[in-house]
Amino acid sequence: MKPAPFEYFDPRSLPEALDLLATYGVEGKVLAGGQSLLPLLYLRLATPPYLIDINRVADLGTLHVEDGTLCIGATVRQRAVERDPTVRAGWPLIPEALRWVGHAAIRTRGTFCGSLAHADPSAELPAVVVALDGELRLASAAGERTVPAADFFVTYLTTVLEPTELLVEVRLPPPPPCSGHAFVEVARRHGDFALAGLACLLALEADGRHIAAVRLAFTGVGGTPLRAHAAEKALVGEVASPALFARAGELAQAAAEPDSDLHASAEYRRHLVGVLARRGLAQAHARAAALRGGSPAG
Repeated sequence: MKPAPFEYFDPRSLPEALDLLATYGVEGKVLAGGQSLLPLLYLRLATPPYLIDINRVADLGTLHVEDGTLCIGATVRQRAVERDPTVRAGWPLIPEALRWVGHAAIRTRGTFCGSLAHADPSAELPAVVVALDGELRLASAAGERTVPAADFFVTYLTTVLEPTELLVEVRLPPPPPCSGHAFVEVARRHGDFALAGLACLLALEADGRHIAAVRLAFTGVGGTPLRAHAAEKALVGEVASPALFARAGELAQAAAEPDSDLHASAEYRRHLVGVLARRGLAQAHARAAALRGGSPAG
């Protein structure tokens, strides 16, 4: 099918793009990577009368570190983030998660921020930015505001972005010192959206035995990424063990509110939360122990 007719705009500066959003509001749609928007246009599930292409706005295409914080602009491609040596060294959870996002051709066009703005509850990147305690910088013609990742996602395909706002950048602080990481998920086929997934960080105390910090952010088990705070609290200060990880999985399961659909039942997705918690924590702990010179939980 062909998309419904629309008027196309090609702004070259951020103020110009924001002025267009201010003018057209809910009737305008932003085009960045297009991996979510274009299928909707061709299927006529979305029929915006105005399309605002931000790809030539130079200020939005930067990937850099500022005062120790990783800054990813709105038009930076997922593949560029995945392959960047600074990201791989300082934020290894991100490239590990990106390997699960679609296929290489999709990641070559899809943007990191575009996945966040689309807010599919089964997508990997929203859970990653929640686990990393990221912040999202939103801009409009009236000014800017910064929103914590935990507050950005509202429900299915819905964020706090106003119709006149643009997500211009995501800012990600470094993970806890000497922390291990893991991204694990279950999908029917590689490249499919996950039935459930987990972004995990785990840091050990200097003794290499006790858990100093942990973050667990699940995807695919609710309308937004699920940060399993009760499970995290139960882990901190404890000596890592398979039994402890299993208990954390049970607490995460209790917090999950998945839905049933044609791909999996709510009960199965809740079961996966426990499985992924055990797998992710074991993997992250093994990596953290290697950094501390210790050994994984027995």
